[in-house]
Order: sequence, then structure tokens, then C-alpha cells
Amino acid sequence: MEKAREYLGLMTKESETASRLAVRPHHSAGDGPYENFILRGIRVDRVEPGFVSCTFKDASGNLSAGAIASLVDDVGEASVHDEDLPLKVSVDMSISILSTAKANDELEITSRALGQKGGYSGTVILFKNKVTGELIAEGRHSLYGKIPSKI
Repeated sequence: MEKAREYLGLMTKESETASRLAVRPHHSAGDGPYENFILRGIRVDRVEPGFVSCTFKDASGNLSAGAIASLVDDVGEASVHDEDLPLKVSVDMSISILSTAKANDELEITSRALGQKGGYSGTVILFKNKVTGELIAEGRHSLYGKIPSKI
């Protein structure tokens, strides 16, 4: 055991070098420039356990498939997020794009938790035109995350 401890231990010089390293603070997955761009036009209207409702206004009228996927990821995770646990990670995403949003259309985005088994959660996210009620897109999002300890 002593040989293993000695082998794994830092030498004095290595320890001094390590102590001089500058370590930047950790950023969450949602801190990137793409997420900030996508989430800039979103307003959270209602939050309940297992449910999130948002309004999104797309000024450009160019809501791309990638932007929809990003919103499915972010809003879907929000409906199953547990404040005491780390963010869940996406396991699977399925998106059906049924129509397009026009410039300045206000969209209602709702996310509902479908269920949870262990650390695995499923959500459904709907994108509707707030004025006409037309369904723009539907996403199904599966996530996995740590489950609370029973200890």
C-alpha cells in the first residue's frame, strides 16, 4: 500500500507547479453564446412541478431546426429539473417540425413531464402559434440524471 501511495503522491516540485495553476470558474452548459442567442427572446410565463410554459418571439421569422432543437433541450430539461441535483443530460430527442413561424410571430412553448423511472425522465414540448393555435413543432425529449440518495 505504501508503494501505491508513494507512486500516486505529488513530488514537491509538481505540487508547487500545481498550486500556481489558474483555475477558471466552472460554467454551466447553458452559458455558451448559442444558448444566450436562442434564449434571448424567451419569457417564462408559468412553472409548476412537471410543467413549464414560455412565450417566444422570433423577430427574424427564421426559427431554424437547430434553434428548435436547442429550445426542446432547454425547456424540456426545465420541466424535470430538480433544484437539489445537477442538470440532467439529454439521452434522446425526437422533433417533428409541422409548420414555420413567421417574422414576429409569438410562440407558446409548453413542456410537460411524461414520467420518470429512476434517473430517466421523459418530456413532451409543444410549439404553438399563440394567436392562431397552429402547432409549429413537437419535441419528445428523454433525459438522465442523478437520482436522490436514500441515505
